[in-house]
Amino acid sequence: MTTLIWITAGLRAHWHTRALRSDRGEGVISAAIVVLIMALLGAAMWVAFNQIWTNTETKTEQNVSQIGS
Repeated sequence: MTTLIWITAGLRAHWHTRALRSDRGEGVISAAIVVLIMALLGAAMWVAFNQIWTNTETKTEQNVSQIGS
């Protein structure tokens, strides 16, 4: 009976360890996805900022040249 208990405990430990090993990379994958999303958001924000800055610069130059003429 004791041998059966030890074998059962060993099998349970094996399956538990195996389940933990299979989930080991989940955190790394999730972190990589978050990094990619943040990079895309940063790039989109830079494009929007650059467009706003260009439009503001153009309008300011037009207004300054109109005032100066």
